[in-house]
Amino acid sequence: MAHQRSVSAPLSIQGRSLAHRVAGVRKFAQRRSTVAFLMSLPLITLIGGLMVYPAFYAIYLSMLNRRMTAFVGLDNFYFLLRRPTFQMVIFQSCLFAVTAVVSKAVLGFTIAHLMHGIGGRHQRILRGLLLVPWVVPLALSTLTWWWLFEPSYSAFNWVLTQVGLRSVPWLGEGWIARFCTIAVNVWYGTPFFMVMYLAALKSVPEQLYEAASVDGAGGGQKLLYVTLPMLRNIIAITMLFSLIVTFADFDIVRILTSGGPQDMTHVFATYAFQVGIQSGDVPLGAGVSLFMLPILAVAAFVILRGVSRRTREIAA
Repeated sequence: MAHQRSVSAPLSIQGRSLAHRVAGVRKFAQRRSTVAFLMSLPLITLIGGLMVYPAFYAIYLSMLNRRMTAFVGLDNFYFLLRRPTFQMVIFQSCLFAVTAVVSKAVLGFTIAHLMHGIGGRHQRILRGLLLVPWVVPLALSTLTWWWLFEPSYSAFNWVLTQVGLRSVPWLGEGWIARFCTIAVNVWYGTPFFMVMYLAALKSVPEQLYEAASVDGAGGGQKLLYVTLPMLRNIIAITMLFSLIVTFADFDIVRILTSGGPQDMTHVFATYAFQVGIQSGDVPLGAGVSLFMLPILAVAAFVILRGVSRRTREIAA
């Protein structure tokens, strides 16, 4: 009898332990965070397969020789940094991205602020019309701009000649071609900023404007001391998102200029395509594309740090 009790005691302890574990697993499975993670797992797997794996594979490729038969370490990066053409690509990429993003933010905010004062049906009509550049496929709209800029039958040059002015080689001179690529990117991306800022403006409490009016503030003071402080975070986030997308832009430069004239309009994406695909040096092309990573990482760190600091200040 004593032996039977001694055997049954460990069994009962094991049974309670097992039941406790089952209850813990059931409780864990019923958590909202667990359910959300399981539902997001297919998307996480897809992102990992389409983005994370290619990113690490690109890092691996950038450390191989042209024939991809030997490991060369950082030699490809040293080779690129010594090339004047690639130094110009870095400059052009930063100029293209920063100028375009700042211009889109200023124009988008201005249009959103003007539309915010228009009420009802008229605002919906204008908003729909202004969204057209963003809705039209980028490659198709860029082809239209190429037709407007192309020297042989440029619509812009036709207008200039009609008023007695000289034709302009829009895509034939370096700085003019740079301006054209930036202008097309601004034309395409401004509606995104407009929609984001218009939605943010609608969330600003009207009581703040009323209090500012009582204190005698004018339109400019309301803009500086009410609107902009309330929209600082959304402005920073949209600019960061646009900066990432603009740095990786390929269609506009490829269709308008193919990097010319004299490689003066190349950005990272088009130069990586030229070096890696057209010239057949895939490791060097991978090295070109990876140069975007540290630039965007620094920009993201600075912008997100500012957003977090302002969020803590508001919460405090």
